[in-house]
Parts: sequence; C-alpha cells; structure tokens
Amino acid sequence: MSEAIFPRSFLKTYPRAVRGEGCFVFTADGRRFLDGAGGAAVVTIGHGIEEIGRAMAEQASLLAYVHSSQYHTGVAEKLARRILSLAPSQMRNSGRVYFTSGGSEATETALKLARQYWVERGEKKRYRVVSRSQSYHGATLGALAVSGNQRRREPYAPMLPEWGHIPPCYCYRCPLKLEYPACNVDCADELDRLLDRGSAEDVAAFILEPVVGATLGAVAPPDGYMQRIAEVCKRRGILLIADEVMSGMGRTGTAFAVEHWGVSPDIILVGKGIASGYAPLGAVIVAGHVAETISRGTGSFVHGFTFDAHPVAAAAGNAVLDYIERENLFSRVEPVGDELGDALESLQRYSVVGDVRGKGLLFGIELVRDAKTREPFPADAQIALRIHEDALEAGVITYPVQGCADGTRGDHLLIAPPFTITSTMIQMLVAGLDHAISDLERTHLAGMGGTTARA
Repeated sequence: MSEAIFPRSFLKTYPRAVRGEGCFVFTADGRRFLDGAGGAAVVTIGHGIEEIGRAMAEQASLLAYVHSSQYHTGVAEKLARRILSLAPSQMRNSGRVYFTSGGSEATETALKLARQYWVERGEKKRYRVVSRSQSYHGATLGALAVSGNQRRREPYAPMLPEWGHIPPCYCYRCPLKLEYPACNVDCADELDRLLDRGSAEDVAAFILEPVVGATLGAVAPPDGYMQRIAEVCKRRGILLIADEVMSGMGRTGTAFAVEHWGVSPDIILVGKGIASGYAPLGAVIVAGHVAETISRGTGSFVHGFTFDAHPVAAAAGNAVLDYIERENLFSRVEPVGDELGDALESLQRYSVVGDVRGKGLLFGIELVRDAKTREPFPADAQIALRIHEDALEAGVITYPVQGCADGTRGDHLLIAPPFTITSTMIQMLVAGLDHAISDLERTHLAGMGGTTARA
C-alpha cells in the first residue's frame, strides 16, 4: 500500500487494482476478482467499456469545465432531459435536474432545497428533515445529520443535530414486534406519531431509501408501506425525499425503486449507477411544483458546488445511458436478479445465514449466531468482514457491513453486481460465498458443540 495515501482503514492492506473488464477487477499481483458488489452498488454496465472513456475524452478535448453559475452546457442539458424521462410520470413534464458530484452532495442539495422551498412559501419555521433509524444518506455533516446509522453518527454526534427518526421498515427484525401482513404496515404510521408528539410546524421533509441499501442490507418494504408514507407526507404537508442513490438507475428492476409502489416523491436523489462509476456524478430530480416555487419566488437557489454539472461527468452519464439503452440492460435486471436470488437462497441451508433478501440486483445476506432466535454475532467478532475476506480468497468481492440488528451488532453482506452478470458468474459468486460461509459454519458449530448445518 502506498504510504502517501490516507486510507479508509490503517488496519488492512489494500490490493492495487490495475484494470477492470466486464464484471471483473484485476490487481497488480495478477489476481482476478468477480465484482459481486459493483464496488459499492455503483457499477451497472461493467468495467472497462472503451466507448465510455472515448466519450469522456472527446468532451474533455472540447470543453472540460465551466462553472454552473456562469454557463450551461448541451451535454448536461441532454442528460437532464434523459433522467427526467426515466422519472415517475408526475415529475417528467415540469421537473428539473440539479447535477452534483455524488450522492452525499445530492443529499446536501435536497436538504437546502427543502428548506428554501418553505422559506419561499413564507413558512420560515420549517427546517427539520426527519428520517428513519438505521438509515444512511451520505458522509457530509448535513447528510449524516439526517442519517440514522448509529455507527457512522457516533464519532461526530456533537456536530450533528437530532431532527427526529422513526423506526425502519425491517420485517426480519420488526422494531414494533409485529408481523406482516397482520401489522397493516403500522411502522409507516410512526411518521404520523412522530409528527403528533412534537411540533410538526417546523418539519420540512421526510427522507427515506425506498429500498434500504448498505445499512440494513437491501431491505425492501412490503406493499402498502411506501404508499402509506407518501399519503402521510401529503396529508401533513411535508415534502417526500426518496434517496435512490443506491436503488435508482435500474438497480431494483425499474429506473427508480419508487415505481414498484406507484409513488411519486417531491425530490429524488440519484448517484452511484448514474455514471456506473466512470465519473463522479450525482443528481437531484426536483418535482415541478418545488422548482416553480423558487423560480417564481426569489428566482435563485442559494447553493452550489464547484463541479456541479461537470461536462465530462455528464458525458459519462450520457454514454452510460446510451450503452444501457442499446443493450437493454434495465429489462435484464429483473430476470437476472431472480436467478441470482434463487442461487443465493441455497445459502440458507447454513445455520449462520439468517436472511437472504433483496430486489432486482440488490441483495443482502444477514449472518446470525442463531437462526431460530435471530441473535446476532458480537460486534467485535467482525463476522461480515471475515466472510468478505474469505470470499476474496475465492476471487469474489462482496460489501461487508455491521450494525443492522441494533446499530452496533448485526452483520450482513451487500451483493450488487453489474447488470451484465451471467449465469456462470452467478455460480462463481455463490461458490465464493459458499466457501466463506461454510468455513464460518464449521467453526461456529464446533464452538457450540454442534456438527450439522440447518436442515
């Protein structure tokens, strides 16, 4: 590892990646890894597609950069139109797109936009953006403030406001101790209860991931939940922000996950897959009524980043969409996701696999100490990291996360491969996971005095 780089962790040694091709990453020591996580649910079309690089180089040679406060560019305008065409139908005609350099910036933009929306309407008391526990909306302080991920918030707690969180919709570990469908998605009514408990006059918006990505491990809500949340927001007069940084751009089988439930938010956050990792790019899709409130008010959004709507990043976004359309990749996600899901289900024969869940090509595998009681492993055992490292030995990359059970305990792996993954690669991915999980099973059962996996 280069001693010049400030690493994400000083406790590990990083292989040096030198090349990507399709669903594989190659390292300097000659090894090949199947990218079963798409980096961090970023890579959609695969690595090393030369036409994307050529489109970026062509744009850079023409116009690499202008500041968005001074110019617009045709390449960004084109991408904005294409993104709107994929958005829920209610957002298409009068909606607007604000480009950023990634998901955290998209969240920051949405928070300021929600605040200014209410200021423009003369309701200056509204500023709070409430969210859910065990959520994650970005690394910047504003985004972290509306996140409910305990592990990520804890070091910075003195710097973060507490604006209010409701329990997540997490059927495997229902925080309300209920069962679907008898529960009638009561967890959605927690938003009403939160608003009733305190002053609702200062709430500007509610933000959620329609399918929770990293922090809970691909938890999709049951039917009725998103519809109820949207109804509560509309009835209580607050904006609904859908964080689709991970679940958007086809990852769950539709352009945006909210489409599965027929919901049209006021704001949608986009990132990760929008440029498939070829360039840092994010976006905020803004419903027409929100944009018009500002355009007809002061006419100026008091916000901006240096690299908003960067021409080369926008060129990457357009080239990625060209590739997706030509190869019909969005429609590929659901059937390939079904195949991957069926293959991953085979891992539930192990007693240490508590749950396999997901939607499209976004899956989570939750690891537990006891499958019957759903008791998590101790946090200091770092089970998800162990499985990740053992799977690497078999040539498979996963995304390990801790804290899904209670904010500290609870291990899961996120599986989010490129949309181009094949049946052969799916078998390779599951074989790598099988290698890692079977080793955990053996040592765990030996420690408990047992000898067999779950029947």
